Amino acid sequence: MVAVARKGARRYPLVVSPEAATQMQIERYRQMTCEERIKIALGLHALACEMARAGIRVQHPNADEAEVDRLLRRRIELARGQ
Repeated sequence: MVAVARKGARRYPLVVSPEAATQMQIERYRQMTCEERIKIALGLHALACEMARAGIRVQHPNADEAEVDRLLRRRIELARGQ
């Protein structure tokens, strides 16, 4: 038997398979408005950029913020194949 969370309007198992978790996430995204999905996408983009900046700072400890931004833009260009 799987324990079920009873708090809130929905009841989801506390332990689910990766496939079930993916389906639950897709269901939630489908219930969102376009604005909500865009807000999530922009937040994930900002998080990815901050993580990349942190990596750049480790690799280039003497770089100022302008140089970090330049290196980040270059990484994005390379990822796009430019």
